[in-house]
Amino acid sequence: MGLQPLGESYFQSFRFPVNTIAETLQLQVAAQVLKPGIDFVANAASASGKGRADVLTLDSTIFTDAAAARQFFKQNFKGKAVVFRQQDQQQLSKLSPPYLQKLQQAKVHVILHPKALLTSVASQQAPLPVLEVLEAAWPKNAKSLTFEVKAQLKPQHEAQNVIGYIKGSTQPDSFLVFSAHYDHLGGQGKDVYFPGANDNASGTAMLLELAGYYSLPQNRPAYSIAFIAFAAEEAGLLGSFYYTENPLFPLPQIRFLVNLDLLGTGSEGMMVVNGKVHEQEFNLLQQLNEQHQYLPQIRSRGKAANSDHYPFSEKGVPAFFFYTLGGTAAYHNTRDYASQLPLTEFEDVFQLLVDFAGELQE
Repeated sequence: MGLQPLGESYFQSFRFPVNTIAETLQLQVAAQVLKPGIDFVANAASASGKGRADVLTLDSTIFTDAAAARQFFKQNFKGKAVVFRQQDQQQLSKLSPPYLQKLQQAKVHVILHPKALLTSVASQQAPLPVLEVLEAAWPKNAKSLTFEVKAQLKPQHEAQNVIGYIKGSTQPDSFLVFSAHYDHLGGQGKDVYFPGANDNASGTAMLLELAGYYSLPQNRPAYSIAFIAFAAEEAGLLGSFYYTENPLFPLPQIRFLVNLDLLGTGSEGMMVVNGKVHEQEFNLLQQLNEQHQYLPQIRSRGKAANSDHYPFSEKGVPAFFFYTLGGTAAYHNTRDYASQLPLTEFEDVFQLLVDFAGELQE
């Protein structure tokens, strides 16, 4: 593609802890076998465990009625599967330490989700197994279950940022940066795979398209342009935080950074994070879009720590995060695959990015 490394290599390695689900999940409730990845997943921080357990359903009145809480926590939790709704899980921290300790005596926790099953990446392991199940798949009046989950905490998992650049023709010491994270959530055993087409193969594809475009001699930019594919975004923006602490050229040389994440749709336009922070550059985007009618609308929002632009913003680097609106709602689940992506405005977003980068170099 013609990109040059910014150091001795195109790779910037770093390590971080990550909890992994190593083998196929199993869950049977009463006589019903639930399907991993469809009916249930393991919580990202789940510990290993297996066996049979009687179901003990958490009574939500314990959060508002002290007498009900005392009565509920008189029960024996050892060897039980404690089942609670997602909305109740968010209130557990309100319980007193003795009650929380009782909950940890269970054999397994089961969280019931009313809609989609969302997962993430965990850097720590919970003290017991935790399964997340769709409410629609959970048998009513379930009395017992059997399960198996095998988890492994890897304290020194290695990942790599991938970085290349094109040297500017007239102002090589000034940089524009395009970034996208290329990691996703991986899998849980051989049967559960999180494809990550929109999040973030779409942004990675745009990054490659831009790199290919600027690699052509006729498109060589005036400024240098760096292209950074970050690892470990899903683990907490770890790749971009690592880079900003270990930059390959001085951060003040960055004229502007555009982070590309979730670009597989666009029927309802595009959102620009930090648009309200950098109003001059956002107004430029608006003018370009109105002039060429690329997207139905471009909306702006303020500062948010929701993708890899954020560590740069915190270091004083002007940065936008683009994501498209409308289309697929698949996110952090097993349905985020390529055939679901309409790519409605992919070409128009590309052209808008090229125009925007051109104006920034004027």
